[in-house]
Amino acid sequence: MPSQSVARPSARLLRDPVVFLASGAGMGWVSRFPGTLGSLLAFPLALLVEPGGARVYWIFVLVFVAVGIPLTGRAAVRIGIADAPWIVWDEIAGLLIALGGTPPSLILWPLAFILFRFFDILKPGPIRWVDRHVQGGFGIMADDLLAGLLAGVIVWLLYWVR
Repeated sequence: MPSQSVARPSARLLRDPVVFLASGAGMGWVSRFPGTLGSLLAFPLALLVEPGGARVYWIFVLVFVAVGIPLTGRAAVRIGIADAPWIVWDEIAGLLIALGGTPPSLILWPLAFILFRFFDILKPGPIRWVDRHVQGGFGIMADDLLAGLLAGVIVWLLYWVR
């Protein structure tokens, strides 16, 4: 995980459409905790898409991930940092995965958020390996997708086992 002490990028970069989108419309530059704040953007997206049913939701997530791989890779090159903390598209995608499979809930969705951030920050086992060894846009996205998958499986089990 990149250090939060990395110097802030110039305002010129935020005007770059690729960097603007990869940073969650600039949300990644608002806080000292860009991943946490950027992750929150997944909630309104999920709420917009979820009423369309599971098929629409997962198609949206797949497209979001497919767009995110080259987008985050290009943004990292333009910023000049392999996985800049301000790139939050990957956190949004990871939380979208964690939220999938359960309906909106005041208990399950915040739990999915907490678990996703826990796994994304601590990077246990295979998540850490992917974070360290997979490069480019796919690497930027992959560790968050795994963290979202792990969080989502736990939340899904809690929902269906209750």
